[in-house]
Amino acid sequence: MKGDTNLLTCIQRAGDISVWSRFTWSARRIRQRVESGLRFNTMRNLVRKSSVAAVLIAALAIASPSGKLAANVSTAGPPAHYETATVAGGCFWGLQESLRHLPGVVKTTVGYTGGTTANPTYETVHTRKTGHAEAVQVIFDPSKLSYEELLNDFFRMHDPTSPRQQTGGGKAPYRSAIFYHSEEQRRIAGRVKEKASQSGKWSNPVVTEIAPATEFYPAEAWHQDYLERIPGAHTCHRVWD
Repeated sequence: MKGDTNLLTCIQRAGDISVWSRFTWSARRIRQRVESGLRFNTMRNLVRKSSVAAVLIAALAIASPSGKLAANVSTAGPPAHYETATVAGGCFWGLQESLRHLPGVVKTTVGYTGGTTANPTYETVHTRKTGHAEAVQVIFDPSKLSYEELLNDFFRMHDPTSPRQQTGGGKAPYRSAIFYHSEEQRRIAGRVKEKASQSGKWSNPVVTEIAPATEFYPAEAWHQDYLERIPGAHTCHRVWD
């Protein structure tokens, strides 16, 4: 870098400069000097007198291949070989607790999907006017758990014939549903549902909805991992064998 190069250009490459306000006094001093247009040579002298932490922050920001601060790395999505499944079947507390124990499941999130209203809340979903179901979004490793195996277990975790699943006056938030993310998932979901219907396990018809996945809205924080955080809390789920 030439001696008369303004360091502001380098730091701007690292992302929004406002994030520097979250760091130490030394980092804020560096930012003030940068914004005042200080030359690189002068900046180098200032950095030498600054804390080691501030120097490391600046170095990581400038050298980052992605052009973003290292703090942003955690926002990346799951590895490409992971897959997503979205299912609904009764209260999402119990369904999440059952699903998270499956070998190959990497992450579970409870939320709302399958409706027509943006940004639903627990209260609005249960008016039955939004069309959303309480659902669980599952990130899983297909090398350890196939989508078909996951759905087979899903049908063991809830009652897909319950009258609460399909009622008049709007779609029930506790309905049984599979929201597929690909054509392959749609075919597998249909096959697994048919197998469940022919199993003779239930005296009433299986009414599980199979629909394309739409926007998934994570539920409020207090719903997440509820039964893991509060062992012994009520759940309506059990294994149907």
